[in-house]
Amino acid sequence: MMRGIAGLAAVGAVWGGMNTEPNPTASDLTASYPVVRLMPKGDARAIRHGYPWVYANELVTDRRTKGLTPGALAVLEDANRVPLGLVTVNPVSKIICRMIDRDPEAVIDTAWFAAKLARALAHRARIYDQPFYRLVHAEADGLPGVVIDRFGDVAVVQPNAAWADALIGPLTDALVQVTGVTTVILNGTGRARSLEGLDDRTDVIRGTAPTAPIAVPMNGATYMADVMGGQKTGLFFDQRPNHAFAATLAKDARVLDMFSHVGGFGLAALAAGAASVLAVDGSEPALALADQGAAAMGVGDRFTTRRGDAFEVLEALAAEGATFDLVVCDPPAFAPGKASLEAGLRAYERVARLAAGLVAEDGYLMLCSCSHAADLTRFRNASARGIGRAGRRSQVIQTGFAGPDHPLLPHLAESGYLKVVTFRL
Repeated sequence: MMRGIAGLAAVGAVWGGMNTEPNPTASDLTASYPVVRLMPKGDARAIRHGYPWVYANELVTDRRTKGLTPGALAVLEDANRVPLGLVTVNPVSKIICRMIDRDPEAVIDTAWFAAKLARALAHRARIYDQPFYRLVHAEADGLPGVVIDRFGDVAVVQPNAAWADALIGPLTDALVQVTGVTTVILNGTGRARSLEGLDDRTDVIRGTAPTAPIAVPMNGATYMADVMGGQKTGLFFDQRPNHAFAATLAKDARVLDMFSHVGGFGLAALAAGAASVLAVDGSEPALALADQGAAAMGVGDRFTTRRGDAFEVLEALAAEGATFDLVVCDPPAFAPGKASLEAGLRAYERVARLAAGLVAEDGYLMLCSCSHAADLTRFRNASARGIGRAGRRSQVIQTGFAGPDHPLLPHLAESGYLKVVTFRL
């Protein structure tokens, strides 16, 4: 049942002309796969039906298993020693195993990565006529913990799981081979990596770093993406269909884009003929990129920005007597996990209450959540409570989710994190 791992000799050597230190996470990827085993209470049926994770309290964690290097590959067996597939193992993570291939004899090499990437690319190429999209959405695209966003000839890879960090070399080779991108940037930052015991790092692992923001066309607008120093990969592709819906409400409208980042909803609204847009964010660099996008579109005269804490700005706008025909609030994840759920729901309720007071009669309020711990029903109910506390009555007219380049794995609720609810007040 054991098979060798091909194509890993170069891990930790020279990738794309960049010298790196030997990667210690690759040293345990030996010539044969070890075996790890579910406890009797482990849900083997869920794994067989497609659930991709095994938690630490479901696995037999003897000294040998605990001694595996984070990112090692192993054959997962059920409690009766029947193989379930090939997994990656990280003894320091709560998610101790991630299913990587249902074939326990699979060879994880450049060709394996190329097949996964080719399948992901075929889907995106059918949907989009320009190469700006999320190419890989982690488990839903068969690459657990891996996010890849494409910006033309530039790809930004987030290896948020230890195995992907260890195998970044063959992953990069396959990415260049399949897509033809000339620059690959490793964006190793964020909460997910810390949960895997990984350090933050940002590297150019193939090609040359862009010297200026990349102009991204989307929904008739132009966005400026800072792929080296911006938030996440530099742009949020997941909101594309929701930007488009907001644009249908925006013609001749006064628009407030809260938590705007680089102008996501606001620039789409301007492209659709909004009378004016005020973009609010806490990041000065993000607002500067939004200004550049508006200038590139030739709509800078209808676009203004305001930097500050969102709650404080919402209260200040109310004190100023400001009203808008369309208000959009797209905050960061207030409830990134179960422990923060109740506090997060209170924060979403507060946003809804403050924002509702700024919406003109018969205007629209779009509220967004990227918290996977807050499901659609809880988020919508918290939003409705906030609107009611503001003394407004509402209709739900639209519910949105991430775009089709962010597929949802039916067995993994976490892959369907984005919810958008639009109210008419």
